[in-house]
Amino acid sequence: MSEINTRFRTIDGLSVRYAQSAEPRAVEALLFAPWPESLYAYDATWSELAAHAHLTAVDLPGFGHSELRPDLLSPKAMSEFIVRVADEFGLAAPHVVGPDIGTSAVLFAVAGHPGRFRSATVGTGGAAVPLRLGDPLHSWVHAEDLAPYRALGPKDVVNVALDSIQGYELPDEVREDYLAAYVGERFADQIPYVQAYRAELPVLGELLGGITTPVQILNGRFDPVVPLANAEYLHERIPGSRLDIVDKGHFIWEEGAADYARFLTEFWQKN
Repeated sequence: MSEINTRFRTIDGLSVRYAQSAEPRAVEALLFAPWPESLYAYDATWSELAAHAHLTAVDLPGFGHSELRPDLLSPKAMSEFIVRVADEFGLAAPHVVGPDIGTSAVLFAVAGHPGRFRSATVGTGGAAVPLRLGDPLHSWVHAEDLAPYRALGPKDVVNVALDSIQGYELPDEVREDYLAAYVGERFADQIPYVQAYRAELPVLGELLGGITTPVQILNGRFDPVVPLANAEYLHERIPGSRLDIVDKGHFIWEEGAADYARFLTEFWQKN
């Protein structure tokens, strides 16, 4: 049974799902969920991460089980909500972790709010300019017609993605949580977020050199969806950044949970 116990909180008028670890710690960490999963993506690493920091894990608005609002469906807009979440939970200077769709949003947040976060860990999210994405993400980003995606059911969306996880069997509880997040046309409603990459990643690229928050980039060496080139792009442009590579595919927090937790907690201890 998972150690993650979820609750809901109203933030800026939206119902936002979150979970917190039980034990208080001197260090705080704010974790955001990857797509198309949910905060249960941290199930395999939760106990190890919670031994090093008090955790607050959040489904970003419109993703997981948090309420969607169209004006937040871009990395730049979401970055301001990330700061709002930290404020709402009274987190003075947390480590922030934003894999996948969180990558660009977290980087916009630390670029725009120097000193707000103790450190930032990103990766497995689109970053490079020109775009360097594998399928199916490339197809989603460039889709001109969302009608085919509106016809998909939750099992079509989630199972296609999760069946690509190598060497890790998702607990039934976790898989069911992922599936429950995709009722109706929710997946199609989320696609505008990644389509905003085309306009906003070039803007982010201009800001990377001015980031002063310590940044770790964690990526899978064999990620077919978000190739390692995206992590290398960030590492080359963010001063003093650290690049850690897990010898797995895209879902490194599950496929390579032990390495993911080790790299992350080592980074926390140094910052």
